Amino acid sequence: MKKILASTILLFIACFSLTVKAEKRKILFIGNSYTYVNDLPNTLKSLALSMGDSIEFDSSAPGGMTLNGHTTNATTLAKIQLGGWDYVIIQAQSQEPSFAPTQVMTDTYPYAKILDSLVQVSNPCAETIFYMTWGRKNGDASNCPFYPPVCTYAGMQQRLRESYLEMCLNNQATCAPAGEVWRTVRTNFPSIELYNADESHPSLNGTYLVACSIYSTIYHKSTIGATYIPTGILTADANNIQIKASQVVLDSLETWQSHGSLPFASFNVSNTSNQFSFTNASLRSTQYEWNFGDGSTISTQMNPNHTFTSIGTYTVTLTSKNSCGKYDKYSKTIQVNSIPNSINESENTTLISVMCFGKNLKVMNTKKAEKIKIFSLNGGLIQEVKLTADMNHIAIDSNAKGIFLYEIISGKKMIQSGRFEIN
Repeated sequence: MKKILASTILLFIACFSLTVKAEKRKILFIGNSYTYVNDLPNTLKSLALSMGDSIEFDSSAPGGMTLNGHTTNATTLAKIQLGGWDYVIIQAQSQEPSFAPTQVMTDTYPYAKILDSLVQVSNPCAETIFYMTWGRKNGDASNCPFYPPVCTYAGMQQRLRESYLEMCLNNQATCAPAGEVWRTVRTNFPSIELYNADESHPSLNGTYLVACSIYSTIYHKSTIGATYIPTGILTADANNIQIKASQVVLDSLETWQSHGSLPFASFNVSNTSNQFSFTNASLRSTQYEWNFGDGSTISTQMNPNHTFTSIGTYTVTLTSKNSCGKYDKYSKTIQVNSIPNSINESENTTLISVMCFGKNLKVMNTKKAEKIKIFSLNGGLIQEVKLTADMNHIAIDSNAKGIFLYEIISGKKMIQSGRFEIN
């Protein structure tokens, strides 16, 4: 086994979110024509499928329906009571959240509360997501005389943002900020027509924008590069929508989900004398799984320490979960350029020589260590051998092949670790 002398450990850390496992979600849409025009649910389903995920959905979206109307709508109530939903996406009538705060407080917020409460009764692990809509293209002319802020698109959009975030705060819910993505795309790409001819409902581009926004909200993943683009949308426009939706949702994720219960995974890492310390910075989580990327056993500690036994680049992934099993993943790549040969080298201990010849280990036991443990790369114990003399020859299982890890034990303490390879 090649020795590596002790020297400085250099780290290169790159941060990114990682969710690679295909994920199925059950979603109930509660809304109106802003949900059913251009078939938003199926657009989202097709988008998710192109990203390797799957969605099962149902919806209750009668035209012009307000939140108040949904609280007594038999179809809406029956679908909520079916249970089993992972997410319930609630969209108010397009004008009602944009009115004066005093009016929204009496005509909108109480019914948002009722709907959220009904969702929680039948779906205690469901996440309520309020789907933020957008201001009308040239403001709300019909209500402009009564409330001037809605006379312009900008004023109406600002009131919608304020009201939807307030609904999330009042109901400990998550926001899907389609309206803010809409504002960003409209500002940066004015040639992309987001409105239907009525200057209110979404065009195909607009519906695709909403689908991208909801996808990133639920899955915490970018839609950049998604292969699903509905017929009638230019590829360049779809690409720009994907970029802006991902940026608005993911770059400010806590703005949109801080009041809800969806987990947010994050951690920091530091290193001292080859001992890596991982500090958990996750939110709304109760369970943790750490994969250090080196084949070692997964840790479930909140803030684990870990020692890498070889030079290399490792992707460390933290999966944080809430009590309902919803989870988020976060990863950092750590490049270890050099490491000490022994865990206790900083204590000036004498190294125990471990050399591999064919399927035999030769152990020069100058420290009178008591035993050696041999593990597979995934952490499974293969052999445990008592060391009884200054020199030991250990025969490895005849079927063994590949890279293995070892630990040398003195008393109850592991005093040295390393790796060897059998070809």
